[in-house]
Amino acid sequence: MLAEAEDRFLDVRHEPDDPRGQADRTLRLRRLGKLGDMGLATEHGPGLWELSERLEPTLREMGERNDIIRTMQKALRAEGAERDPMSFAIHDAAPATPVVGRVIDKHLSDELGEELTLVVDGIDGRTHHVAGIDPVRVAEARIGSIVEIGPPDSAGRPSDRAIASIAEGGVYRPSRHLEQARFEGRVPSGDYDGFIASHVRRLEALSRAGIVERIDVDQWRIPEDFAIRAAAHDAGRGGRANVRILSTFDLDRQIGADGATWLDRRLVGGAVSDLVPAGFGEQVREAMEQRRERLIGQGDATRHQDGRVSYRRNLIATLQDREVARVGAELAAMKSVPFRAVADGEMVSGMFTGTAQLSSGKFAIVEKSHEFTLVPWRPVIERHLGREVAGVVQGGSVSWQMGRQRGLEF
Repeated sequence: MLAEAEDRFLDVRHEPDDPRGQADRTLRLRRLGKLGDMGLATEHGPGLWELSERLEPTLREMGERNDIIRTMQKALRAEGAERDPMSFAIHDAAPATPVVGRVIDKHLSDELGEELTLVVDGIDGRTHHVAGIDPVRVAEARIGSIVEIGPPDSAGRPSDRAIASIAEGGVYRPSRHLEQARFEGRVPSGDYDGFIASHVRRLEALSRAGIVERIDVDQWRIPEDFAIRAAAHDAGRGGRANVRILSTFDLDRQIGADGATWLDRRLVGGAVSDLVPAGFGEQVREAMEQRRERLIGQGDATRHQDGRVSYRRNLIATLQDREVARVGAELAAMKSVPFRAVADGEMVSGMFTGTAQLSSGKFAIVEKSHEFTLVPWRPVIERHLGREVAGVVQGGSVSWQMGRQRGLEF
């Protein structure tokens, strides 16, 4: 009908002589009636219709929305859950207010692999569909992981900062970046070609926006204010959502964990007002109660006669130390090298050889020839994998230094 309409007007007043034409006219009239109910077509007289200029984009958007709803329902069914589609929240851009919940689906949003989509069953009683997420931000998130998705991070993308740091004389060379990445061993997966290709894809996208210029197959012209302009470009497109992984452990694993979990932090903080008594919000309430009973049973919490529950002083630090000691002993048996726990305020140094994902969070493995230790991981040391690192443990974090250089920011 769109193809046959003249200036959006369609004339179906005359009934064809042949049966096939009559049947087709009947179908068109029924469809036009439906479009009229949707406000996408107007009948100016019997059989004379005007199609709205919004008809095609509106129907396309509705089709995409229906596809998204089916994807969300499929993900929920895989988790054994059912939710009213009226509770679905489909975000065209980063959520204006943070969304906290469990990941129930994670898939690529585009063929180039530059963006991911997460479906999150929220503690607010809604199921959220958020597209356009930086894959690097959620590399460790699994189905069941607890995440927080919020407004864009004003700091910009790590890939943009890497491109700016590699560029020399305003020119970025993928081959130079590849050499440095291989030398530093900064790609844990070992897919160096794929790592560099992701940066090139980013540049191709920015070249379409006129921010960068391809000189040849191995050279890109990068402006001095590249990172700022790239961040502004993202902000103009709504910006990518900022994602924090609150726990890689699902609720069941957190309930029985010996470390400091997301549930423990909520219990100590007394946070319950944001939990809607339905869906995943109700599941979190139940999990918190089960975790509370476990803490009481192992002597880390006490229930008083009035029903009030008090927790061990420095509960989070105590649970974390307990888990680190256990994991350290297990790794020591595998490595045949003694594990040594570090105290607050102590300097730690050695080779950064890998990471360990605990319920208390992600930890860096720092080894010396005669011992190794586990310290809280921070993104700033990721590119120093396989190299000597040094830092001071302070308040559950590490202030990293490299030799005599000034402290690294993170």
